[in-house]
Amino acid sequence: MLSEEILGQKGRIFDIQRYSIHDGAGIRTIVFLKGCFFRCRWCCNPESQSHGIEEMTVNGEIKTVGRDVTVREVMETVERDRDYYRRSGGGVTLSGGEMLFQPDFARAILMAAKDAGIGTAVESTGCAKWETIEGILPWIDQFLLDVKHTDGAKHREFTGAGNEQVLSNAARIAEYDGVELSIRVPVIPSFNASPEEIRSIAAFAGKLKRVKRIHLLPYHRLGSDKYAWLGRKYLMEQTPLPDAEEMGRLREAAEEASGLECVIGG
Repeated sequence: MLSEEILGQKGRIFDIQRYSIHDGAGIRTIVFLKGCFFRCRWCCNPESQSHGIEEMTVNGEIKTVGRDVTVREVMETVERDRDYYRRSGGGVTLSGGEMLFQPDFARAILMAAKDAGIGTAVESTGCAKWETIEGILPWIDQFLLDVKHTDGAKHREFTGAGNEQVLSNAARIAEYDGVELSIRVPVIPSFNASPEEIRSIAAFAGKLKRVKRIHLLPYHRLGSDKYAWLGRKYLMEQTPLPDAEEMGRLREAAEEASGLECVIGG
């Protein structure tokens, strides 16, 4: 039986999405935590970046983004779809933003899910002190780790932060027994969409222990309208979308460099 300290733990989210078939195996409920360490130019959830509660003007109406909830309240939604998780091998996924921005809240949700017999996954950059990640790993079944670039300077230019901690933590997460690790790479033209850059990321992933596969996530503009709603400028309006042929070439490059299964999307 979990304590009130865990179930009553409060955190800030901006959405809960049910019946998802992405961000982990099977049918999933995705909990989007607010706050992020990065400011990626292509981010499709700009409302997730600030931990603060914000307002967006959508079609002339003001919408509040962000609300404080307890772990108990989150689990009330998550547990509604227990039968779907059981039949599909799914569960709950913590995303964001960056779930490590609220590590105590994230850990409490994962503990509650495991206590309820529900599978867990996190979608994360791995950007935090190792002690923080180490304290959460025992309650994670699947770790979907974003590795955006191996070049620190270019990573900082496009995300606002370096990648040293990401790469260091990736190697340590890969050593942890019991967690299924996948590497996810957002494929962004002008940032990392060349065969050479994808090979570099894939070669890094191929040297890690227990990596199950690499996911290449094609750049899209599905969240670009949100920038205007927040009164911000979207900096990648002129960036072309990668086509299927280009993504196929990059997948081949990644598989050759890593020796791992590589899929597009996921």
